[in-house]
Amino acid sequence: MAIPQQTIDHILDRVDLVELIGQRVKLKKTGRTYSGCCPFHQEKSPSFHVYQDKQYYHCFGCQANGNAIRFLMDIDSRNFIDVMKDLSSQTGIELPKDNTDQKKLSYKKTNTPTQTTPSSINTKEESLTFQPEHDPFAIFSEQENFDHSDLPIAQNIDQEGNLYDLLENVAQFYQQQLKHSTTAQQYFKQRGLSQTTINDWRLGYAPEDWQHLDKAFASDIEGLKKVGLIRTSDNGRDFNLLRERVIFPIRDPKGRIVGFGGRALNNEIKPKYINSPDSDIFHKNQLLYGLYEGTKNKAKDWLMVEGYMDVIALSQAGIHGGVATLGTASNTEHLNVLFKRNPRLTIAFDGDQAGQKAARRTLEIALPLLEDGRELKFFILPNDHDPDSLIQREGLEHFKSLWQTAPLLSDFLFALLTQGENITHPEGKSHVMGELKNLTNMLPPKGSYRYLLAQSFREKLGLGRRFTPQNNNDASLSFNIQTKDKDFAIALLISQPFLYKEFEQLRAYVPQEDLLGYVLSTLDKIFDHLPEDPDAAVYYVLGATTAAQIEVTTILKTTNIFNLIESPEKALNLAKEYSLSLQEDYLKEKMKKPSSLAESQHLRLKLNELTKQISLKLLQ
Repeated sequence: MAIPQQTIDHILDRVDLVELIGQRVKLKKTGRTYSGCCPFHQEKSPSFHVYQDKQYYHCFGCQANGNAIRFLMDIDSRNFIDVMKDLSSQTGIELPKDNTDQKKLSYKKTNTPTQTTPSSINTKEESLTFQPEHDPFAIFSEQENFDHSDLPIAQNIDQEGNLYDLLENVAQFYQQQLKHSTTAQQYFKQRGLSQTTINDWRLGYAPEDWQHLDKAFASDIEGLKKVGLIRTSDNGRDFNLLRERVIFPIRDPKGRIVGFGGRALNNEIKPKYINSPDSDIFHKNQLLYGLYEGTKNKAKDWLMVEGYMDVIALSQAGIHGGVATLGTASNTEHLNVLFKRNPRLTIAFDGDQAGQKAARRTLEIALPLLEDGRELKFFILPNDHDPDSLIQREGLEHFKSLWQTAPLLSDFLFALLTQGENITHPEGKSHVMGELKNLTNMLPPKGSYRYLLAQSFREKLGLGRRFTPQNNNDASLSFNIQTKDKDFAIALLISQPFLYKEFEQLRAYVPQEDLLGYVLSTLDKIFDHLPEDPDAAVYYVLGATTAAQIEVTTILKTTNIFNLIESPEKALNLAKEYSLSLQEDYLKEKMKKPSSLAESQHLRLKLNELTKQISLKLLQ
């Protein structure tokens, strides 16, 4: 069975590698990766790491590495086809039967008389065949001893075309047509696009003739119908979908042209925007405009905007992480694609009522995806502005400043739910908390974010009772207070006990007799029994750590931890920073006295990896 690479890629995109490997290996979150003991060789200290954003695993001990397919093949000694059938069943993506997928990508060419290749096409008067700029057979004609009689005669055989090749040729055709339309060129000029930008994004123009593609690609009618660029009217007459429109080629993550977007030049033409319909190679719900270009330009920060021109304008201004949906509302696949590239994502919305409704819909879609470590920001644009107009009128630096200060989900959610509510009255507060509970129930149950969010709301509404440590005057204070990472880590663990998962990996390094080790060990025992109410959880932990009451309450007081936590997102980020920093400190200390050369080498590898994680954290 031949499985197309497109199908393999689609299946791998649907597989959660952490979940798949987690069924065989006990994994713990370690910074931006998940680690555990390698299943392919014997080891006591974990050197096996799973990178969720890259859907890739690597063992620093035995060098085993690969994706979900390789893992299942190696762990179970199974062949490729058997593993693919298993993953196909898990993801719900069917494998090809009798080369069905390959057939979907092909179409039958119609034999036509040989015609002269034009440098441009008068689509109203002439019926000429467009030829791509690159001739794949040119190399043969350059060979002196090549026997042309060996070539098959096109008129006597049926030929097959490939949909990807066809759309590439159509994109080149539209690009050439832009040179012959002053109106289309003027549109792009008015939108502030440079010729370099037009070339980079391969922008084009579709003539107003109803049959311009039929004339330019007379032998490819079947293929053009398969991708929806040629439609058939009720009276049986063929017509071209895109006419008198500027053209935006749409690429898949591999850079292949899979469809087109067209914007009407005449504002009286409705709808203003038309996209290619879904086809065997084009699925709107799975693609984002600008994703390939952003990846190619190594974008780190991603901003989801509304339209093609917004993405292009951002790119021209030097912001390469802009993406847009293809005429559809954002969905879980769109968001997951971006979260895999960066756990921090910003979504831009118009400031009007329609924009607020769209933000609420996106919020409900995003909540189930917000596992710990992911962060969502809402960039509410000023009225009557989109990113394109905002950059042109206010400047790039102003735009960046607004993006940088865009509210986190917790702040946006509070503003959204309290809008129109009188939160000075108990009824208003109760209604807000009820709405919040409905939304937080959508969050992943295993993470700490839902509890942090509830605590944040309670404090903002004046419902949260902050813990005030009381020193025991009958006991002598023997703990030397120093404001350092260890103190803040302890303060975070006591005040936000659901953050224990961010510190769990520290248990492998911190001695049990250490105060931090004692707090971590206590939380490990009681974590599954913590009350859901944030305030009750704090008192539960305080009761469980009474053996170190004086030290703990003093740290809570001196760090002023309750006033430092401005938002749930900040609490999570602080926890990650302190956890990474402390792991580095303990590793360096342990390296001073390794028990063996092998342990020294292993610790060195761990430290190198940790240093990379810290560097990435600083860059975010």
